[in-house]
Amino acid sequence: MSLNTIIQLQNISVVYNSHNQVPVSALEDFNLSVREGEFLTIIGPSGCGKSTLLNILAGLQKPTRGKVFIEGELIEAPRPDKVAMVFQEYTLFPWRTVLGNVEVGLEFKGVSKRERRSKALEKIKLVGLQGFEARYPHELSGGMKQRVAIARALTIDPEILLMDEPFGALDEQTRLVLGEELMRIWEETRKTIIFVTHSLSEAVYLSDRIVVMTARPGQIKEILKVNFPHPRRPEMMTTDTFEDLRIQLLKNLYEESKKAVLQEET
Repeated sequence: MSLNTIIQLQNISVVYNSHNQVPVSALEDFNLSVREGEFLTIIGPSGCGKSTLLNILAGLQKPTRGKVFIEGELIEAPRPDKVAMVFQEYTLFPWRTVLGNVEVGLEFKGVSKRERRSKALEKIKLVGLQGFEARYPHELSGGMKQRVAIARALTIDPEILLMDEPFGALDEQTRLVLGEELMRIWEETRKTIIFVTHSLSEAVYLSDRIVVMTARPGQIKEILKVNFPHPRRPEMMTTDTFEDLRIQLLKNLYEESKKAVLQEET
């Protein structure tokens, strides 16, 4: 992992009006630097602003206050050349094949058919879907659909990959397999990844650092460094060190989740 900073979030605050027009603070003075090639995971209670943060990083939403810099450049609009996003929903085009879905971003950019097909096939192989190029989304399992979404995001060769609970809709076994696959892909590409999850085990397994957010308004409660060596393997989940980190996360998250529940009740 490089020591160069690729992302800087400076004093990010987001205020919106609730359904009864009462101002609600979603994020408040959120500051974070992310290093190039880092796998950083964000966890926090529901409603703490995790998805809002990713939308701001993607240029899809403007903060009420604060600035976002990527490689020193102020980001105020989507930059698909720098940032790609993978959502929990598969967001695939049902009328397109796997190959057609993966190359769609390059098609929008006007890349020639020959070049985009070559790049798409390369990423399909990277995510382990070679042989499924002609299949349609309805013919794929949930895990395979998410692999297609990851391949599509990587095909445009972004510097940063944002992942908003990408495995949240999958069963535990599929989730574990895809986590291992994502780790392999990260080790091969060394993209900067910012990953949002509710799974504490997933956070410890995948991350270089874990940002624990407070209940609304979202701020940083703690940043935990994960010192497991690479390549990561599932066997590390059985170690005492892994369990100690998971329990530390659980304690922090439980405290903030109680606050979040009380906020919903008032």
